Amino acid sequence: MASSHSSSPVPQSNSSDAFFKKEMDATKRFRPVQSLPDVCPKEPTGDPSNLCDSPCLVVDQHRWTIYHSKVNIPAALNDPRLAKRESDFFTKTWGVDFVDTEVTPSFYLPQITKEHFALYQQEITPREKVHERCKNICTPKDTFDRTLLHTHDKSRTDLEQVPKIFMKPDFALEDSLTFNAVLPWSHFSTAGGKGNRDAASSRLLQEKLSHYLDIVEVNIAHQISLRSEAFFHAMTSQHELQDYLRKTSQAVKLLREKISKIDKVMCEGSLRVLRLSLTRNNCIKAYNKLKLMATVHQTQPTVQLLLSTSEFVGALDLIATTQEVLQQELQGIHSFRHLGSQLCELEKLIDKMMIAEFSTYARNDLNRPLEDDCQILEEERLVSLVFGLLKQRKLNFYEIYGDEMVITAKNIIKQCVVNTVSRIEEIDTEVVVKLADQMRMMNFPQWFDLLNNIFSKFTIFLKRIKATLNTIRSVVFLVLDKNQKTRDLEDTLQKNSAKDSTVDTEVAYLTHEGMFISDAFSEGDLLPIAADTTSQRNTSPNSEPCSSDSVSEPECTTDSSSSKEQTLSSVTPGGVEMMISDDMKLTDLELVRLANNIQELLYNASDICHDRSVKFLMARAKDGFLEKLNSNEFVALSRLMEGFILDTEQICGRKSMSLRGALQSQANRFVNRFHEERKTKLSLLLDNERWKQAEVPAEFQDLVDSVSDGRICLPEKKPAAAEERKPTEFLIVEGQKYATVGTVLLLIRIILEYCQCVDNIPSITTDMLTRLSDLLKYFNSRSCQLVLGAGALQVVGLKTITTKNLALSSRCLQLIVHYIPIIRAHFEARLQPKQFSMLRHFDHIMKDYHDHIAEISAKLVAIMDSLFDKLLSKYEVKAPVPSACFRNICKQMAKMHEAIYDLLPEEQTQMLFLRINASYKLHLKRQLAHLNVVNDGGPLNGLVTSDVAFYTGNLQALKGLNNLDLNMAEIWEQKR
Repeated sequence: MASSHSSSPVPQSNSSDAFFKKEMDATKRFRPVQSLPDVCPKEPTGDPSNLCDSPCLVVDQHRWTIYHSKVNIPAALNDPRLAKRESDFFTKTWGVDFVDTEVTPSFYLPQITKEHFALYQQEITPREKVHERCKNICTPKDTFDRTLLHTHDKSRTDLEQVPKIFMKPDFALEDSLTFNAVLPWSHFSTAGGKGNRDAASSRLLQEKLSHYLDIVEVNIAHQISLRSEAFFHAMTSQHELQDYLRKTSQAVKLLREKISKIDKVMCEGSLRVLRLSLTRNNCIKAYNKLKLMATVHQTQPTVQLLLSTSEFVGALDLIATTQEVLQQELQGIHSFRHLGSQLCELEKLIDKMMIAEFSTYARNDLNRPLEDDCQILEEERLVSLVFGLLKQRKLNFYEIYGDEMVITAKNIIKQCVVNTVSRIEEIDTEVVVKLADQMRMMNFPQWFDLLNNIFSKFTIFLKRIKATLNTIRSVVFLVLDKNQKTRDLEDTLQKNSAKDSTVDTEVAYLTHEGMFISDAFSEGDLLPIAADTTSQRNTSPNSEPCSSDSVSEPECTTDSSSSKEQTLSSVTPGGVEMMISDDMKLTDLELVRLANNIQELLYNASDICHDRSVKFLMARAKDGFLEKLNSNEFVALSRLMEGFILDTEQICGRKSMSLRGALQSQANRFVNRFHEERKTKLSLLLDNERWKQAEVPAEFQDLVDSVSDGRICLPEKKPAAAEERKPTEFLIVEGQKYATVGTVLLLIRIILEYCQCVDNIPSITTDMLTRLSDLLKYFNSRSCQLVLGAGALQVVGLKTITTKNLALSSRCLQLIVHYIPIIRAHFEARLQPKQFSMLRHFDHIMKDYHDHIAEISAKLVAIMDSLFDKLLSKYEVKAPVPSACFRNICKQMAKMHEAIYDLLPEEQTQMLFLRINASYKLHLKRQLAHLNVVNDGGPLNGLVTSDVAFYTGNLQALKGLNNLDLNMAEIWEQKR
């Protein structure tokens, strides 16, 4: 047996052990017991049964509770019915993933590191050194003698006789291999002739197993004998421990009785008040929840009522609010399990209704009577529809309006044609069935009035479209502005929350046994919080006082949903006030793109009106009707179309090119016809012109006078009294007399028609300039052919081209030359700077006309030159004086003067006669040289001097030539 002190579990303080023990300070040896705070208190849930079901150690100490139950943990872990014993015990209740689940570290337990054991290591290291030193000083007692060692070796040898299979930890006879190894089947065979041998083998096996059992039992008894002293000492200690536990139990019982009395007197009433308060608040919550359910239950009838009054936005807001309440506050309510899907279907139905309603609105708005009323049709209804469509992200609704615009534009033209045709008695609608054919039967005034009516209708039509689209765009911009304000508000709230954020702390913990208030806050910190809580409760008239901060206030039925949807009040341009909800999840890019598309729709409306007008024009122009218009009619049509184009540009803010292009096309055709008619007219006039001076009617003088005043336009016809003025012989232009032929008078009128046409139709300026240049060139070339080229002899039947014809032609050309700079300035004022290069045509025409005038002057000189050559070649210096040759020359000179003096101005007449005189002197000088007559004062010289004096006197006697310097000394050869 081992010594008693070696196995005693209770430390004994004897003299030998006193040397090894170190006295410790009482404060260090016995540390005060610190109570851990309840880091995870079980808060009351408001259910009184939950507070009463769990047994109380104080109240229920005299009756059996769940705390008296005993659990045999090894038996539970070694349940043979379970295949996976270790894991199934835990996973049966707590889930399959319980074993592999990582346990998150507790927020209430500190993280233990090596530094926490530093103090302990410092305290224990000296003790360990003393202990090791004592082990080296004291020799260990030999608790086992040689006999015991011999006995141990013998028992080990005996145990080695037992087969290893019995020592395996997984030994189980249920295993067939293990069973066959322990009990071979050969020992139990019952075959004939072998029974005695099998019985002997069985007995031998039984004795062998008994021997193994004896060996094991001897070893177990030996081990028990070795530890008998410790066993008996443990039993003795157990009796002492039971005495201690009995005394402790009596003390605990006495303490529990006292605590039970305290609980009844001080705690039971307060806890009951808390339970009742929780019950009351839970009842209020249940009541509010039921009231919210009743409200949600009325959602569908309310939506139907709103839809009956076309309140689509309100219906959609109600559906969105209800959906949010169902997902947040009423989630899991069995009676509302189908309401969410029903509301989704109702929302889809509202989408279809809004699209159909918007289509109906667009049709009614565009098809109402087109009077001078551009008011928006039911603006509130339009704004509500647009808000609803934006809320549902139906951003292509404007396409519906665009389709209705096309249909309405067609109907406007059709209705105008029908109304006009019905008022014209000449058109038989029963014979002419097609509307286009009926329209083609109208004359120009009727068709012009129809076109004017169509343009006026289209103008009102565009103004209405602009007003409607502006309202839609204003709604889009309101939503865009709301988004910007919402972002600014969120930024401000974030900044304020960052400044005013405070740490949320738990002030009180409420358990089913009492209330624990955290010591982390001082009394001064709790007072403001309590004051704030009290003030918040007092501000609510319906709230009632509550005895615990952990009890929530009564909830409103719609606060949780409505608080998340901020609204913004906005006013449309028409004065309609709308509340914009905050759930329109449209980006700024989408809204800007939608606004641009709506503006583009206004441009499309202008294009549609122009396209329909072009088709109307082309339908009337199929039979060449527009090409047959005279200038006044076409100018009126052009002005009407230009006015409509300007009106549409002013309304829509963008140019539409289709109608302008059609007008330009018709204008080009008009210019071609206009030019061909006038060129043909001029050609006929020139072919019939006899090149005689024509009288100038008063209207042509008025025409010229208007141009002299700086206005190139055809004057209006004067009253009948004014038309009685007699024609004049000359055309007075800026104080100068112009003798003209009738063709030139009409040409001036034609030129002014070209200029006025440019004023009336500015788009044809360049074409008119080209055509007018061609007309002026044609007149110059054709007049040259007829007069200088003597073409009038064959065309008109003139006998000869006289000097009077030549002078009259020159003066007519001079009249045209006078107006060319005026015409050039007129076109220059109406051309673009990049088109100024076209003005060079007038410079070329001016040069051609001057060349033509110079050719006519040369022709007149040439006529007299040939006459001088003919007469002076036969001149003989002899008496009588003046000679017949000189008399004949003076006669022809007088005729020439008589022919051109009234046609040409005096300066030109003098210049012409100076050139004729120079030719005369040349021929006379040549003849005198031929006759060898010199300026020697002889008789021949005297005769010539007398003839020359006769010539000079006659020439200077002509009207306007008296001051003409003839310089007749040049006829004599200069002496060298």
